[in-house]
Amino acid sequence: MLRPMTIEPERQNGVGAHDGFQRLWTPHRMAYIQGENKPTGPEAGDGCPFCGIPEMSDQDALIVARGKHVYAVLNLYPYNGGHLMVVPYRHLADYTELDGPETAELAELTKRAMVALRKASGAHGFNIGLNQGSAAGAGIAAHLHQHIVPRWGGDANFMPIVGHTRVLPQLLADTRQLLADAWPVD
Repeated sequence: MLRPMTIEPERQNGVGAHDGFQRLWTPHRMAYIQGENKPTGPEAGDGCPFCGIPEMSDQDALIVARGKHVYAVLNLYPYNGGHLMVVPYRHLADYTELDGPETAELAELTKRAMVALRKASGAHGFNIGLNQGSAAGAGIAAHLHQHIVPRWGGDANFMPIVGHTRVLPQLLADTRQLLADAWPVD
C-alpha cells in the first residue's frame, strides 16, 4: 500500500546548532528540471522515450501492464504516487490518429489502471486526461499518452502549493510491483 512519508528534521552535524528546518531531498527531480529524456524532434527516431520503453524489461521500464496496442507505465516524474500513463506503441501525437483497436485498448487499460490503483492504494478519485500539444501542457507532445493520476482527500497540502514539490512516499520500482500485482486480468 502506498503510504505517506514523514520528513525527519536534519540532525545537528557538529558544526553548529540545529537550525530547526526540516529538509526534503528530491534529487530525482533534477533530471526533469534539466530536460533529461526529452525527444529532440517529433519523429519516433528523435529520442522519443515512449518508443524506447517497450524494448526494456517491465521492471527497468516501470511498465505495469502490456496490451497488444498500448501499455501502462509509471510516470518518472509523477504528480502523485502511482501516477500511470497509458501509451500506444505506435508513435502518434493526436488522439484522432488512433485506430479503433488502439482507442478501445487505451480505454480498457485506463479502466484496469483505476481498478489496480484502488486495490493497491485505496485511491479516492482520479484525474484522467490527455494533454494534446505543448500549448496544452504535453511534456512530450509527439507521442500520445493518457495520464491516470490517483487522488486522495487532502493530498494537495502545502508542499506542492507553497514549495512546488511533490512528496512521494515510495520508490517507483516498489510502486510498479504493487500495481502489477494488483492489475486485473481477463
